Amino acid sequence: MTANNPFQNTRIEFHVLQSFPVTCLNRDDVGAPKSAIVGGVTRARVSSQCWKRQVRLQMHNFGAKIAVRTKHVEEMEKAFCLELGATEEQAAACAEAIAKALTKDTLLFFTETEAKAFAEHAKSFGFDAAQIKDKDLYKLAKKVFNPAVDGVDIALFGRMVAQATELNVEAAASFSHAISTHPSSSEVEFFTALDDKEVGQGSAHMGSLEYNSATYYRYVSLDLGQLWENLAGESVKEAVEQFTKALFVAVPSARQSTQSGSCGWDYARVLVRKGQRIQLSFEKPVKARNGYLEPSIKAMNETLDAKAAMFGSLYGKIADFRIGEGEETNIDQLVDSLLKTVEDCHA
Repeated sequence: MTANNPFQNTRIEFHVLQSFPVTCLNRDDVGAPKSAIVGGVTRARVSSQCWKRQVRLQMHNFGAKIAVRTKHVEEMEKAFCLELGATEEQAAACAEAIAKALTKDTLLFFTETEAKAFAEHAKSFGFDAAQIKDKDLYKLAKKVFNPAVDGVDIALFGRMVAQATELNVEAAASFSHAISTHPSSSEVEFFTALDDKEVGQGSAHMGSLEYNSATYYRYVSLDLGQLWENLAGESVKEAVEQFTKALFVAVPSARQSTQSGSCGWDYARVLVRKGQRIQLSFEKPVKARNGYLEPSIKAMNETLDAKAAMFGSLYGKIADFRIGEGEETNIDQLVDSLLKTVEDCHA
C-alpha cells in the first residue's frame, strides 16, 4: 500500500441483523436451504457469494458503471472487432485468440474499456490473429484499466485472472457468510398443482420444497485503504455511497416469486475503525424473547462493546452509527454520516 494513502488500515464495518420468514434464500446442491453448525447447533446460512452478487448488481441502480463477469469473452470481443471493421472471419479469429489469452473456460471479470482496447489492439495489426500475443494483451489491460470509470465493482470485490496474475485486483470488500443468530432447521412444504383443462378431480402434479426462517447476522468490511488504492484515489466517496445503498437494498433472488423474501435490514451497527477487522461469531445462540430480533440486537451490541473494551487502544474507533429498531437514523442519514467521516479521514 502506498505511503501517501490517507485511509491506510481504515475500514467501514457493517454489522447487520436481518430477519426473513419462510424463505430459501440460498440453496445447496439438493435444493435445500444452506446451513452450518455454529456453537454446536444448526444455523441457517446464506453464502457470502450469494449476497455479494446481489450487492454488485444493485450498484448499477445507484449510478455505478459496473464491469461484466462472463465466460462469453469470445462473443463480446467478436462484436467489438466487427464494429471496428473486421470481417466475420477476422473477428472470429481475433476474438478466439483474445479469449484464449485471458480465460480457460472460467468467468472473466473485466471492463468495457478493456474489451474495446483489446479489439483496437487487434485492429492495429489489421485483424491478423497470429500477431496477437498474450503478454501484449496483459500489458494493455493494465494500462487502460480504470475501475473508477467502469469497474468500481472490480475495485470492491476484486479480480483474479489465473493466466495473468498482474491483472489481479485485491478486493476492498470482505463478506462473511450470513448465519442465523439462533438454531434453525429446514421444514418441508408439500404442494399440488391443478390442471386447468382437467375435468376430473385430483392434482396434476405434486411436489415438495424446503424452506426455513431466520434472523441473520451479516458482517461486511470495506477496507477504505484498499479501495483508495484500487481506484487510484478517484471517486472513493461515490463508491462508498453506492456500495452502502446497494448493501442496504440487496436481497438474494432465490424463490422470490413463490416465497418472496423482501425484508430489509432490521438493525445495523456501522463502525469506522482503524485496526484489525472484528467480526462476531454468535457462538452462543440467542433464545427467543418475543422473537429473535430483540435478543439478537442486545447480544450484538453487548458483544461489540465487550470487544471494544478488550481491544483497548487497538480498537481504533473513529465513528459508530446505529440504524433500525429504536434508532432515529435512516439510510440517507447513515450514508451522509459515512461520507462526512470519509472526508474527515482524508483531510
